[in-house]
Amino acid sequence: METAAAVMAPMETPPKSSDSQGSSHPPLNERILSSLTRRSIAAHPWHDLEIGPGAPTVFNCVVEIGKGSKVKYELDKKTGLIKVDRILYSSVVYPHNYGFIPRTLCEDADPLDVLIIMQEPVLPGCFLRAKAIGVMPMIDQGEKDDKIIAVCADDPEYRHYDDIKELPPHRLAEIRRFFEDYKKNENKEVAVNDFLPASTAYEVIKHSMDLYADYIVEGLRR
Repeated sequence: METAAAVMAPMETPPKSSDSQGSSHPPLNERILSSLTRRSIAAHPWHDLEIGPGAPTVFNCVVEIGKGSKVKYELDKKTGLIKVDRILYSSVVYPHNYGFIPRTLCEDADPLDVLIIMQEPVLPGCFLRAKAIGVMPMIDQGEKDDKIIAVCADDPEYRHYDDIKELPPHRLAEIRRFFEDYKKNENKEVAVNDFLPASTAYEVIKHSMDLYADYIVEGLRR
């Protein structure tokens, strides 16, 4: 395999200034090119970020889409980068920050989705601590696609919530309507069932953690 240095066009080295003569360090551009030839692996947010010692109650999660965004960002599972999947076809925006829980796995081969209720939008790619308060069972085009409903564990306005039944009914109605409508203009059918309590959320998260562990063990056997 060709290295990055081999395929890049040669860079002209600028003349050394008088104060750099005699320095033992190579010119900056040579150091940059040299570093590109070294193999390195960036941290992958799905696999390298720990879920946290408080899981399945309190856990780390990675934000893919910020509150108020119409851009559907998602994790690129191969590179670990956050990519733009599409712009939503409907005239709606995400009602809360949305992302995934690291080191979890669902039947659709993706990490477990989570909607995080908090005061402020968060940039895609950031991670935060969240507390599960419920589950929104969802069927997306005939396939199970449940969402964990959580609050930011470090937001003073929301961290005291322990169960989804404590949220205002209108907040839940907004969340339900968003997911029912956001794919309508793509002619894709989404069904949202009744919200389930925090105890069910813990079970769903624990199950996804077990599936991920089985996936890792199976990978090591190959």
